[in-house]
Amino acid sequence: MGVRPMEMLLLGVGGCSAFDVVDILQKGRHEISHCTAELAAERVDAIPSVFSKIHLHFKVTGRNLPAAAVERAVKLSAEKYCSASIMLGKAGVEISHDFEVIEG
Repeated sequence: MGVRPMEMLLLGVGGCSAFDVVDILQKGRHEISHCTAELAAERVDAIPSVFSKIHLHFKVTGRNLPAAAVERAVKLSAEKYCSASIMLGKAGVEISHDFEVIEG
């Protein structure tokens, strides 16, 4: 059947957030070679079956990449730049984030 509309919404949140994280780190002149956002979500058991929780786990690969810089980028994306996740948060979705830094 392909990707369903709610999955597309979730992909949009992941793409928006990952773009922000990479952009912020690059503007800070950090060497980034790869960034992925793994998403896990829960939906309510009712119609409409909206998201109740979304968790984003970022895997950021770079050379000599300080964890503090990645933490800052994730926080800025979540609180200031990613309109998709901010909009869902304001609609009552519990959104959480974490990250890991991979040397490479």
